[in-house]
Amino acid sequence: MNIGPYIDYAMLKPDSLQKDIEQLGKKAIEKSFKAICIPPYFVDFASNAFANSTLKIATVVGFPLGYSTTPVKIEEIKKALTDGAHEIDAVINICAVKSGNWNYVANEIDSMVTACHMRGKVIKIILETHLLTTEELSRLVDICITAKADFIKTSTGFHGHKTSPELISQLKTMVGNSIKIKASGGIRTLNDSLKLIEAGADRIGSSSAHTFVKS
Repeated sequence: MNIGPYIDYAMLKPDSLQKDIEQLGKKAIEKSFKAICIPPYFVDFASNAFANSTLKIATVVGFPLGYSTTPVKIEEIKKALTDGAHEIDAVINICAVKSGNWNYVANEIDSMVTACHMRGKVIKIILETHLLTTEELSRLVDICITAKADFIKTSTGFHGHKTSPELISQLKTMVGNSIKIKASGGIRTLNDSLKLIEAGADRIGSSSAHTFVKS
């Protein structure tokens, strides 16, 4: 299968350089990847550098810990979209989830989705599934569906947990066709990716995709 359109090619290292982002984008275009996912600092550069391509520019909000306040996240979203981002990958507030403050969580997710959709852009809500109980995961999925988020995303990938096909199958059972799923975290081979897509993933986030996707 042509896996390229499933790939969000990520470079989110804190010491990333502009030349790294330029190479990331060129490689993504060469391999027909869907998007590159990059630090907010580079969005303006990338949106201009790759303006004549079909490559989507994705960036992160509340990354990677998610505990910045809702107004801060909304301003991050606005700035990223102004700079030219097409897609936002936003981390939920795990502290609020663990505190049982579901009104806060629902309001934050709804506010972030609205901020993106008002500009006609895509938002992926990062859940950090390995930190959640089954009940917490179920409630978050329901909130994301109600808010009409475009995707739920399994993790930031910053905590060392590998996303499994079993998790994707569980999420697919929860969401049905109401919301898309982005698998992220420890995805380093073509076999990993194909198993996740078969399980129900609509998008694959990987910093290693250049090593296993042929042009």
